[in-house]
This record gives sequence, structure tokens and C-alpha cells, in this order.
Amino acid sequence: MIAAGTVAALTAACGGDDSGSGSDAASGELTGRGPITLVQGKDTSGNVQRQIDAWNAQHPNERVRLIELPEDADAQRQQMVQNAQAKSDAYTVLNLDVVWTAEFAANRWIAPLPQDQFDLSKFLQPTVRTGQYRGRLYAAPWKTDAGLLYYRTDLLKKAGASEPPKTWDEMKQICDKVAKDGVSCYGGQFEKYEGLTVNFSEAVHSAGGAVVDDQGKPTVNTPQAKQGLEFLVQGFKSGFIPKQAITYKEEEARRAFEKGSLVFLRQWPYQYALSTKSGVKDKFDVAPLPGPNGPGSPTLGGHNLAISAFAKNKATALDFIKYLTGAEQERANMLATSEAPTLASLYDDAELKKKYPYLGVLKESLLKARPRPEAVRYGDVTKAIQENAYAALTGAKSSDQALADMQAQLGKLTQQ
Repeated sequence: MIAAGTVAALTAACGGDDSGSGSDAASGELTGRGPITLVQGKDTSGNVQRQIDAWNAQHPNERVRLIELPEDADAQRQQMVQNAQAKSDAYTVLNLDVVWTAEFAANRWIAPLPQDQFDLSKFLQPTVRTGQYRGRLYAAPWKTDAGLLYYRTDLLKKAGASEPPKTWDEMKQICDKVAKDGVSCYGGQFEKYEGLTVNFSEAVHSAGGAVVDDQGKPTVNTPQAKQGLEFLVQGFKSGFIPKQAITYKEEEARRAFEKGSLVFLRQWPYQYALSTKSGVKDKFDVAPLPGPNGPGSPTLGGHNLAISAFAKNKATALDFIKYLTGAEQERANMLATSEAPTLASLYDDAELKKKYPYLGVLKESLLKARPRPEAVRYGDVTKAIQENAYAALTGAKSSDQALADMQAQLGKLTQQ
């Protein structure tokens, strides 16, 4: 089971009210039928649109229109927050990063969902908790995520490695033999955005540290956190991580791996299906993330579906969420995209396991994954993590200074 990791950053005032277009949310009623929108980041696979097309064919009077936001998670959140603060009905169903639930729920930007209409026992339990706030369900688990190590099987064979590395040192030893002629060792997501919060958290957790403790208090100014951060800092200094990786987000990192520029890449499950159609087809596989002394601790990611408190046609929105999170559509999405489903039974599905033999590795990683800090003021929390980690990676601050500053800033943000 994953650690709680909950930050009770309740110093932010709750926005919104119970009047106007959000009144049915306050009363617990989701009413109204008609056209709606689904708002999310870029549909890189095109499969979300295919699922919408199938829905629209069966519901001509309740059609769904896809609104695609930028690839950058921070930009997605910003646009969703702006829409909510304006109390606009332009956005209906929101595809929320799992760490946004507390912020959106506390500010009454999303409507509570009828928990008794979802069989939550069928979902992976870590994913259920990401959609809850103060004991109520605000977002339905749709797609889950845990960081995985993508690696070049042909280069490992060339290096004489019979299995993927379990430690950072083993990864470096393999790279010493094959990372040359334009091929770098390790990549991740290190641009100053949400992906850096994820990668920093994984490094700290893998080294035995924690971003927050069980009471939600920051604990980043520790020897364990320094070991995790130094793994990344020294990686850039030594060239183990290529200097251009400081600009990598998910898609830049994926393209670098698929062009053959990396031996190893930390990435989400969605890349698997895309890479099977790339230049590394039949030359890659995935494994658990390594750590300093053995397998590391991946970050729990994923996306849940919520209903804007200010939207019209919430009854249609609820039915559409049930459609997307149902077994048929989750299974079809996994087959088409390799994105990890939230329904536990799908990890034992014979056809899925045949197409994606790494499902066992993925399920193991998901159940071991640890969340990022869940905070009402999450935007400020992740900004503090990103800015200080980025300063360390770029040499603007020492690791000691970056962690001390991060500790101080998170301490202020999480005071009750």
C-alpha cells in the first residue's frame, strides 16, 4: 500500500460559492442533459477522440466535444483554474492530474460524485484514494501511472548485462560500456514543471527519504533527500544525464529515447505503445525504477475524471464518466494506448498480458508507488519543489541550499 503523504495545507481560502450554476453540486444533485465537453491535455494517441466518437454515435443529443489543452501539466492546471475562477460553464468533465483533487475540491470547483454509483472495490485502491477528499469522492479513477525504467535491450546485450539494472550504480556500469557515439545514459523529465516534481520525488523516495512525513510535514532537508537530489545533480555534472535533458518534458524525453539517444529513460506507461511504432521497436523493454541499493520508489501518477461545479448537463457528464471508467472502455484504451487502467481485473486479462507482457511489472510498480504531496495549495507546493530542484540541477544553488530553502518554503505552505 502507498503512504498517505497528505499535506493539510488549508491556509488557502476556499473559493466559489453555492449559488448560480454550481447549485446542484452543493445539494449533491447532478442534473441536466445535453452537450458537454471533456477537457484534458493533448490526446497524443487519438484514442480519447475515438472513444468520444463511439459515445456520440449512441448519444446524438448528448454529444461530447474534446477540448485539448497544452501538453504541459502546469499549463493545463492553470487554464482549468482560470475557468473555475471565472465560474465558466465551458468546461464540463475535467481530466485532472491525481494531485489536483484536494485543491479543486476544497475550492468547490468540482462537484462531489455519487460514490454509491461507482463500485470502488473493483479499482486499484491507491487510485481510489487519489479521487477522494475528506471522505467524499470527487473524481473517478480513470488512468493510473507509475514511473518505469525504459531500457534498450540491444544495448544491454551488447554490454553483457543479462537483466536490467536494479541500482543506480548498475545502470552507470552498463552505460560505461555502451553510452557513446551520440548515445547518452539516462533521461527523465527535468524541465521546471510538474515532471520535475515527479522525478525529484522519485529520487528522494528511492534513497529512503520522503518529501513529507505521515503527518504531512515537509522532510526534504535530510541526508536521504540529499542523496536523491545529488544523484540527479551529479548526473548532469558527469554527463550521465545529458545536458539537453534539462529541457525534457514527457514528449521530449520520449522522442530522445525513440531516436536512439538514450540507453535508459524514466517514463510513464503511455510511451510503451508509441515506442513499438518507433525506431526502437523490438529493441526496448521496461523494468522497475532502480534506486541506490535496489529497486526504487516510483511516483504515483494518473488522471481522474471530475465534473466542473459550474457546468451544465451534469447528469450527462456523470454518465459519460461511467462510460469511460467502465471495464469495456478501460480495456480498449489499454489495448490501444498502453495507458495503465485503474480496474484491478484488467491486469490479469490474458489478451492484455499477451500484448503488454510488462503488466506484472506495472502492477507491482503501481502498488509500491508513492504520491506527491496532496495539498489544497498544490500549485504553490509544486512550484517550491520545482524551483529549488531546478536551481540545484542547473548549479544556481548547492544541493544543501536548495533543500534548506525548499524545506522552509514548504513549511510555510503546510502550516495549519
